[in-house]
Amino acid sequence: MTIGHFFNNIESYICRLLLAVFAVLLMTQIVAREVFGFSISWIEELSVFLFVWFAYFGASHAAKIAAHNRVVFQFKPFPPIVRKVSEAIADLIWLAFNLYFVYLSYDFVFHKMNLFWKSQTLGIPMKYLYMVLPIAFTLMSIRIIQVNYLKLVKGIDIRDPDAAEMEGLADTMGVDADKDAESTERKK
Repeated sequence: MTIGHFFNNIESYICRLLLAVFAVLLMTQIVAREVFGFSISWIEELSVFLFVWFAYFGASHAAKIAAHNRVVFQFKPFPPIVRKVSEAIADLIWLAFNLYFVYLSYDFVFHKMNLFWKSQTLGIPMKYLYMVLPIAFTLMSIRIIQVNYLKLVKGIDIRDPDAAEMEGLADTMGVDADKDAESTERKK
């Protein structure tokens, strides 16, 4: 595995790690409660923080594979260039929002948060837990630029894997439905 491949898939690796860790922690908590009759107080708090980090890095990963929800049905009757330009404008607005949020979250985490604000049970300064905001939104902004570069400059069609699979299933269902209709007509 090369360094470029690692950084190109960093959100995926981080999400896998976070998911595995908080699943193990929650399972440990369940076993401790049900089998041993006691609770480990810091596990729940750490699991919540890991889940929040998982959600933010997952959003960045979704941006990388163009899997964020967007309303595009209104562009179906228009030529493909209109759809492409409209999506690019929407992504520019999204990018502007993300960059503004990076600025706000960076300012909050590094200038306004006090090092004495600590998590309840872990005792970790909240500043370190909130660092996910500028990191994840910066990664998401990079992924938005990357996807639009691939779509608009290179001409590569980045498609949501689930949407592509659904279209494939719809095509399969349409073909099978036509064959069933033909066989029913022949039987009559």
